[in-house]
Amino acid sequence: MGLQGFFLTAIVISIFLVKIIKVLNFGDRWWDVSVAIIFPASIVAFITGVFARRKNKDDSIAVLLSIFLGLGVILFIIFHSLFISD
Repeated sequence: MGLQGFFLTAIVISIFLVKIIKVLNFGDRWWDVSVAIIFPASIVAFITGVFARRKNKDDSIAVLLSIFLGLGVILFIIFHSLFISD
């Protein structure tokens, strides 16, 4: 759940810096670097959550939330790449 917390915190801070304070822009290089770090963290949290669920039969809310957030990130990556029009 710590990796998912990192993921959510980084996304919220990024959106705050771009949309509210307007210090940064999503077209800059910082967004590419941060996405390259943030999204894999969420996918790793998804994988470890699935392993914890299968191996240890862990039914805690944190594990289930981590699995659902990771699944949402994976689906976002798949569907977003289908609709990119450059």
